[in-house]
Amino acid sequence: MRYDLDDLRLFVHVVTEGSITAGARRMHLSLPSASARVRALEAQAGLPLLIRERRGIRPTPAGSTLARHAESVLAETTRLDSAVASYTAAPRRPVVLVAGASGMHRLVPRALTTFLRAYPEYDVSVSERPTPDSLRLLADGEADLGIVLHDEAGDTDLRIEQLSEDHLVVIGQAGGVLTGRTGMTYREAAEHPMVGLSQESSLRQWIDRHLPANAPVARYRTQVPDLHSLITLATAGAGLAIAPRPAVTPRPDLDICPLQDSWSLRRHLLAHGTRRSASRRATNALADHIRAAASS
Repeated sequence: MRYDLDDLRLFVHVVTEGSITAGARRMHLSLPSASARVRALEAQAGLPLLIRERRGIRPTPAGSTLARHAESVLAETTRLDSAVASYTAAPRRPVVLVAGASGMHRLVPRALTTFLRAYPEYDVSVSERPTPDSLRLLADGEADLGIVLHDEAGDTDLRIEQLSEDHLVVIGQAGGVLTGRTGMTYREAAEHPMVGLSQESSLRQWIDRHLPANAPVARYRTQVPDLHSLITLATAGAGLAIAPRPAVTPRPDLDICPLQDSWSLRRHLLAHGTRRSASRRATNALADHIRAAASS
């Protein structure tokens, strides 16, 4: 059987409204035209699809089945139109998002996963930046949104809102020096071999800036460019590591110990840029998805 999409759309409206008249109104059709379309559907199906009553209509079992599948077909058609339109529409300037290492590891991917799925017509340009660089880009109109750290935001004219807390922890292979510990200072961690992030990492730069002048020099067995590699090496026993708590998934082969230094508790903020975005709707929507990712 071959179905006309307008006929299916009309039938869904008729069943939803409980009236051919109301269904015709929603499709901007005359009542005789709508009635003829419904009768043609029944003739094609070879059985009644509607029970006509004095106060309206109700679907037969076959009519209910047709309406349910028609809704799925129409929804899939809408998604198809949107997907094709994303290639044919004029290219839009992407939304520009900047964030530090801890935000890039989990918060940004979660937000992008839901945003890009919900808005196939919009693109996002993402880059990892330390908070001072992010604030500069936002103030200069070169970025739309930024995930920045509270204690480095200082006095700024940018619109800022609270987002989430980010506590640094010490991690290491299960059964090692962290076993049974409920807390550890950086000074204690630095007594053991460590693995760290590279000097270019925004998190590494943040840690180095906050260490006191008399902090011991850690022995880094190796330095890696991203948190995934850092956590993998610490889990394998290569050395202790300092990482953001939200980035570390609990697992049997990994011990997690809160870092007790005063600078270990950080607060993420969502900062809004000054540039006139190509699409304010896209920027606002991405901000909503970032908030939802932070709250989850």
